[in-house]
Amino acid sequence: MKKTILVVFMALSGFYGMAQSDSGFGIKGGLNYNANGDYFESAGDVARNPDRNIGYHVGIFGKIGASKVYVRPELVYTKTKSDYDGADFDMSKLDVPVLLGINLVGPLHVFAGPSFQYILDTEFDGITIDDVENDFSVGMNIGAGVNLGKLGIDLRYERGFSDNEASFINTNITNLGPSRIDTRPDQLILSLSLTM
Repeated sequence: MKKTILVVFMALSGFYGMAQSDSGFGIKGGLNYNANGDYFESAGDVARNPDRNIGYHVGIFGKIGASKVYVRPELVYTKTKSDYDGADFDMSKLDVPVLLGINLVGPLHVFAGPSFQYILDTEFDGITIDDVENDFSVGMNIGAGVNLGKLGIDLRYERGFSDNEASFINTNITNLGPSRIDTRPDQLILSLSLTM
């Protein structure tokens, strides 16, 4: 609980600082696609099973900076689903990316930065998993986007830095897949944003 309060405090502090400097803020949402290995190999699975490894996210963001370089902190609720040997692993988490961006040409921009994650809940095919190694972890976001007035769209890749596994006891349950699951983020994220 202390970690959750710390993450929320860091995010809100960033948004308060932006409000003081007359910079913008907004809302965002979109889809997440978890890879669980090779994106191209699993792309065929999406065509056959469109809801496999697809999740969603909603959140708020701020933007501080000049016309060329900016900082964009975000506070995002993310719900993901991953397939492990035919069994579903669901995870809910809070993400706090802090991105450094560069406006390139016209509406095109690129960005990268750390992403702090706090795992709220995990479930593996109906079994609630309480044994996640670390509820708090750090990853990296890198991506590109286009802003058309107040509307923006971006595509980013997110990857966790540190090993983080969940484990469960497989008692009297057959064909549930592995007893240890890698919970690090490894996903493509497509977002639509609206600046206020």
